[in-house]
Amino acid sequence: MEKREFAACLIASRKALKSESLSPVVLRKGEAEGGCGVIGIACSEQIPARHMLQSLRQMRNRGNNKGGGIAAVGLVPEQLGVSREVLERDYLLTIAYLDLSARHEVESAHITPTFDVDHVRHVPQVGDYHSIPGLEIQPPDVYQYFVRVKRECVEEYAKNNGMDHNSSAHFLLRIEDELVYQNTYRLNRAFYASTGERKAFVLSHGKNMFVLKMVGYGDDVVRYYQLEDLRAHVWIGHHRYPTKGKVWHPGGAHPFVGLHEALVHNGDFANYASICEYLAQRNIYPLFLTDTEVSVLVFDLLYRVYGYPLEYVIESLAPTTERDFALLPKEKQHIYQILQNVHIHSSPDGPWFFLIAQSVQSERSFRLIGITDTSMLRPQVFALQEGPASIGFAASEKQAIDAALESLAAEDSRFWGRADRYWNARGGSHTDGGAFVFTVGPKEDNLLDGKATLVCTDKFGKRITLNGMKHPHIRSEGGTRNHSKLRSGLSPRLSGRELFNHIVGHFPEWGYEDILAFLSEIEASARRDADYRRALELLTLLIDRRFPTGEMRRSSLLVLFDQCLSSLVESIKRSPSDGYAYTSAETERPSPSHKNQSIIIDARGFAPEGERSLALDVVRLYKQGWRKFLLAHTRGHRFIANGLGPGTNDVRIDVYGSSGDYLASGIDGAHVFVHGSGQDQLAQIMKHGSLVVHGDVGQTFMYGAKGGKVFVLGNAAGRPLINAVGKPRVVINGTCLDYLAESFMAGDPFSDGGFVIINGITFDDDGQITELETPYPGGNLFSLASGGAIYVRDPSRRVSQEQLNGGEFVDFEGRDWPLIRPYLEENEHLFGIPVSRLLTVGDKILSAERVYRKIRPSTLHVLQAEEAWVKMRV
Repeated sequence: MEKREFAACLIASRKALKSESLSPVVLRKGEAEGGCGVIGIACSEQIPARHMLQSLRQMRNRGNNKGGGIAAVGLVPEQLGVSREVLERDYLLTIAYLDLSARHEVESAHITPTFDVDHVRHVPQVGDYHSIPGLEIQPPDVYQYFVRVKRECVEEYAKNNGMDHNSSAHFLLRIEDELVYQNTYRLNRAFYASTGERKAFVLSHGKNMFVLKMVGYGDDVVRYYQLEDLRAHVWIGHHRYPTKGKVWHPGGAHPFVGLHEALVHNGDFANYASICEYLAQRNIYPLFLTDTEVSVLVFDLLYRVYGYPLEYVIESLAPTTERDFALLPKEKQHIYQILQNVHIHSSPDGPWFFLIAQSVQSERSFRLIGITDTSMLRPQVFALQEGPASIGFAASEKQAIDAALESLAAEDSRFWGRADRYWNARGGSHTDGGAFVFTVGPKEDNLLDGKATLVCTDKFGKRITLNGMKHPHIRSEGGTRNHSKLRSGLSPRLSGRELFNHIVGHFPEWGYEDILAFLSEIEASARRDADYRRALELLTLLIDRRFPTGEMRRSSLLVLFDQCLSSLVESIKRSPSDGYAYTSAETERPSPSHKNQSIIIDARGFAPEGERSLALDVVRLYKQGWRKFLLAHTRGHRFIANGLGPGTNDVRIDVYGSSGDYLASGIDGAHVFVHGSGQDQLAQIMKHGSLVVHGDVGQTFMYGAKGGKVFVLGNAAGRPLINAVGKPRVVINGTCLDYLAESFMAGDPFSDGGFVIINGITFDDDGQITELETPYPGGNLFSLASGGAIYVRDPSRRVSQEQLNGGEFVDFEGRDWPLIRPYLEENEHLFGIPVSRLLTVGDKILSAERVYRKIRPSTLHVLQAEEAWVKMRV
């Protein structure tokens, strides 16, 4: 039987379900929208669930105690009480019993008639759910059944649906999959989705995977079901109920399942009804009335029933459009156009980000898939660390990834606390598709023993990896230990910056042990002389700057620098100096002894937001007289530097660790330095002051900003500087994903207006400046803008008029270079990026007008804005 005919038979066989379904489609009032907390981990090793705990804890502000869940794929058979053969062969049917007395009825009606049962396991749980703070509703009892579809059921199905029961083993397995799918539908319809009392529902039914969820938070699921030590290759976790659906009950929580995949979803979409109609045309009838459920049902239809390659499934969910479509190869345009013609009504319309954990039985592999919507309206970040054990991540926030790595590194020397690479995705991009797949595949054909490899690819199958596989930090690794070189730079006459310039040239010759010895000397010198300022200045430059590292990885060195910084903070805690005082959530707040004394705040004990937050403590200390702050060990703390008010030009805040959203928003004079990457919503409605970010920034950076200077070493994600007005002046050394300066209303840049400089550069593994493929990859550049200017470093003229939407290229005037040069010189001082290097193309230094291109709002938009302003005044 042909694959297409087989798919048609599967769909036709579901007609019988219609009479049992809820009809017509019931639309529920949308609940309050929020940014869910999601994290996904894929690892070549089977790692325990406890390493998600800190990540989920730190994202609790993205939840609401109404829905949390996890999924695990690639399990350890012994931990489930079965053999490898059973785990690989059987379906793992996981059922939540809200009324345990219904168990016999469920088993007799929906398990024993269809399946041979090889093993039954009761999922452990805590004795009293009240022992978990904040858990308000008792989670269900959960039983797991390892089952095989009975041969006679397969034969009967094949006969009743016009299939050859002697079909190939491949088609027989597909019939078994469909029988499991339909059996689950009937069970859920009878015991959960009916109008009567809800007694039980299927959490998951795929092979080598399971789902657990409840009314609560995602980390509550791990604790309640005692999963801390349970190991798997792939984990996903989720906070918050779905924005549509049964939000009052565990069945409405994420993840939702297709067959061999579980999906969590951050966002919402408006065309839930049309997707339900699309599914109904294919005899698929959602039961839980949520947008998340229909998303995974579409995925299952396209991947399992139609047998599409994963690339085509992603394209159907997140279609490539506009300029990106035009830049695709002709053969892809042809295929994608067909997919869009057929499946456009199944594409979610709205803000969303999907994380999918998938057990791929045909390839004996496991996947973590992250798919970004084409409008990029929900936060997402990906990360990869490659080494003795490789691991990949996708999450709502970078700080959640860092928390998981920190947890892993504390137990296992094969991991370390920084990823080799972090990045954001541009949905529907012609370069990578805006989707990334982490695949754990067999090594030496022994995947169930945990021997596996991890490969990260984009939507098109192109591998994402390190440019050069430098040695990661292995704690047992030796080095040259050339102490004469180390001590040669430790003259007390040198400042931290001078010491950095003197010593950094030795790094390519050294090993990790040499670095450790050098840092130990620095710490000892600082403690001995009670002079921490030089050591902190040096460490900050080592963390911030890019430089050659020889055979050592930058991510590994950053861990060593972080450890040294932590050691110095502990020394100051024990022995405060004239230059530095210390405080934490547990200690008293000292008063400054003089105006130049700095206060070090250990952020670890503070809540991410609210009355006990780090942000409010900074405000309290400011009112107490402090003006210089060093925030150490930030872990997703939000709103840092908010609430200080005007007249704060004498305030400096240095932030180390993994800070959270809304940092520097609303500042009016303060100077904030982020020694690493920022997250989402940075510098919103910023009025005055400065922000320096030694890394990337996330979504909606500088939304509604009114002024100030900002310098970003790396990239900005989607929608930077939307609705910015007044006089913001910004240098972004990397690029932006899309929608840069939409509705920019920053007046005349030569007087009181603002502008943005995009340099389009990055750094290679040796810290050398290299050019990005294009300085701006997206569209909607200067969309609906009515003031200000954008200066793009684009000597090859790669940015085209088609990328502008309300802007236009104009001549780079003689007065433009004097305007932007001081900002590029300050950029050089901050990041070590010479202005001369920015003007260098190939091996020649060119004039500024040959390197930079200027974009201004189109004349029409300016006239319209002026007319609107006159009318408003009249």
